[in-house]
Amino acid sequence: METIWFVAIVVLWVGYFVLEGFDFGVGMLLPVLARNGVERRVMINTIGPVWDGNEVWLITAGGATFAAFPEWYASLFSALYLPFFLILVALILRGVAFEYRGTRESARWRANWDRAIVFGSFVPALLWGVGFANILRGLELDASHEYVGGFWDLLNPYALLGGLVTLTLFAAHGAIFLALKTRGDIRARARRLGVRVGMVAAVLAVCFLAWTQFMGGTPLTVLVSALAALAFVAALGLLFSGREGWAFGLSAGAVGLAVISLFAVLYPDVLPSTIDPAYSLTVENAAASAKTLTIMTWVAVIFLPVVLLYQSWTYWVFRRRIGVQDIPT
Repeated sequence: METIWFVAIVVLWVGYFVLEGFDFGVGMLLPVLARNGVERRVMINTIGPVWDGNEVWLITAGGATFAAFPEWYASLFSALYLPFFLILVALILRGVAFEYRGTRESARWRANWDRAIVFGSFVPALLWGVGFANILRGLELDASHEYVGGFWDLLNPYALLGGLVTLTLFAAHGAIFLALKTRGDIRARARRLGVRVGMVAAVLAVCFLAWTQFMGGTPLTVLVSALAALAFVAALGLLFSGREGWAFGLSAGAVGLAVISLFAVLYPDVLPSTIDPAYSLTVENAAASAKTLTIMTWVAVIFLPVVLLYQSWTYWVFRRRIGVQDIPT
């Protein structure tokens, strides 16, 4: 049961990074791609119906970790308290910005909330990479699984590279999504920018994945990482040729495969200790009781299909492209 729930949590993080990843990308690119207020509204409207639903994956992943692996949850949030707090503040500010930017007919009012959207997208996109890189690298956990390191220990070269990877990867993922969901000048600009940013993201991601495999990879994780890299490069090629649908599918696949490869490197640990491997948290010593995991499994079996069907329906309803001609003035 412990391994089943580890895999379930991996699936939740895959869903979150694939779906919320392009949300972050769109938010970060708001001042780069939009030339005026109408184009900014077009960009925001591409994710308007889905951004809050995408965050459900994060809430579910956090809740599942708390219930299935309470020791992992406690040690992780204790060690990464400040980065996670900054992510939470950024997500709250971003959500408020989406809701409030259109409540006044004031250019200054909307510009300020647009800055909040950019900030609320940039900070999580960067810090998620920093946080997960530290999990993979390991933290200074003592025998009681308490973090005894300092804040600056989290800003090591490997973690900073991880932050740059998620930042650029989400920006490229968002540009591909915009190219898929818009038409006209925004679509053309998004396509060009997606290829350029994607090339930077590809180089950084290959370096990060190679570093990760060197730390503890297996032939299987090397294969999955290679497939992720190939999928992303293929996505950029298809984006350049104007086949945005296939490009977005491969970009999403690349993000998902990359997340899977990282968790596969981590397993059977969930939080390694850099002080002594014996102090590491694993799927066994961090797990809840068998009864708890059994109850959670039945709940997931009943309600997960409902959530997936609803979210799929939402994407289907709002599937068409939009442009400046669709925005009332």
